[in-house]
Amino acid sequence: MADHPEPAADSQNTDDKALERVIAVRAREYRQAAGLSVGEMAQRVGISKAMLSKIENAQTACSLTTLSRLARGLGVPVTALFRGLDDEREAVFVPAGHGARIVRRGTRVGHEYAQLGSLRGSHKRMDALLVTLTESSEVFPLFQHAGTEIIYMLEGEMVYGHGKSSYTLRPGDALQFDGEAPHGPETLVELPIRFLTVTAFGDSPQH
Repeated sequence: MADHPEPAADSQNTDDKALERVIAVRAREYRQAAGLSVGEMAQRVGISKAMLSKIENAQTACSLTTLSRLARGLGVPVTALFRGLDDEREAVFVPAGHGARIVRRGTRVGHEYAQLGSLRGSHKRMDALLVTLTESSEVFPLFQHAGTEIIYMLEGEMVYGHGKSSYTLRPGDALQFDGEAPHGPETLVELPIRFLTVTAFGDSPQH
């Protein structure tokens, strides 16, 4: 079997090296998942063991023919060998005290909401709020929404209702629940109260 040498590494730009690294990781990943040794995989693909080793260590660039052989030998589409290339992952940073103040149903009874971030991907969404309760009230709004919510208590004490159940929350306590059921504070035991709430939505969030 004859392998054709690829251009020297010092003639390749940064993007080329990034591509080589991604292909190296994917090729090794799929080979190991198939339970094949380097020698067995090389024989199946039709290249030398040395060449496959170089590919898996990002020491050489693959020709289109070699990529096609690799994909066929691994039983995956050629595009699978590029998975992870140029992936951009969103991040949201909010400095202390800079969360955007937003108005919700609880605002009128002394609830303060600071938006800590909202991530929206192609299949999911997540919203994070810092909630501060500084005024006692006898009437509390109930919330209902799609998604799963988690509350983490930072300060104070309150009784929080979800459906037919009630939970006493103190600093360090966490409560996770389905947002479809009516939920909200029932009794403010010790003010001020601060808690972090994060809601994760599915593909089609409904408000």
